[in-house]
Amino acid sequence: MHICFIIAMEAEAASLIEKFSLDEVTHFASGLPMWAWSGLQGADQISVVVNGKDADYNLDLIGTQAATLSTHLAINHFKPDMIISAGTAGAFQSKGANIGDVYLSYPHVVFHDRRVDIPGWDKMGVGRFPVYDVREMALTLKLKTGVVTTGNSLDMPETDEATIRAIGGEIKEMEAAAVAWVASLHKVPMFCVKSVTDLVDSAHPTHEQFLSNLRLAVESLTEVCLKVVGYILVHKP
Repeated sequence: MHICFIIAMEAEAASLIEKFSLDEVTHFASGLPMWAWSGLQGADQISVVVNGKDADYNLDLIGTQAATLSTHLAINHFKPDMIISAGTAGAFQSKGANIGDVYLSYPHVVFHDRRVDIPGWDKMGVGRFPVYDVREMALTLKLKTGVVTTGNSLDMPETDEATIRAIGGEIKEMEAAAVAWVASLHKVPMFCVKSVTDLVDSAHPTHEQFLSNLRLAVESLTEVCLKVVGYILVHKP
């Protein structure tokens, strides 16, 4: 079985690449910023694709544009059996989230900032992309589940918060729905593993929480991703 992680930031991926002892894949995306690593775990294969850096600012490429391209490249190159959108995210303190909590996506992934107030287009804008059924996995690994929502901004204006709450969102981040859309086009099962860096309904600014809690959240993310892979390889779909 081949499992491929799509991860936005190098800092989110580095320890996972190290733990799985993956090798860099040369010529993965010639002329493009995306990077890839891959390796065998017994008879199975694990790959990690990272969005890479912006050429002008030397900063991690975040958001849906880079995630869309990364996922398409990953599927074309690796032909994986499973896609996992892994990374950090915001969550709601009022819904019981804590810094460092890790969530699995279920039952779908949506966009929260694509507002098109025309019948039909409004539903298409949100998306509601189904994900792999993680309920038994979450129960076994003692992980939380919830709807993951995607937008292209770190902050959360009132209109985004209203949308997220209306669609039952638990996790707010910037890539998953794009990954889910591409995976659905290729008919590759996918789900998300998201570790909480910030509480979006806290009095503390989101960017300050993100920077302060990134290391802790990544440690939690890596630990859970290792357990998730172990579970999948034992209980293969």
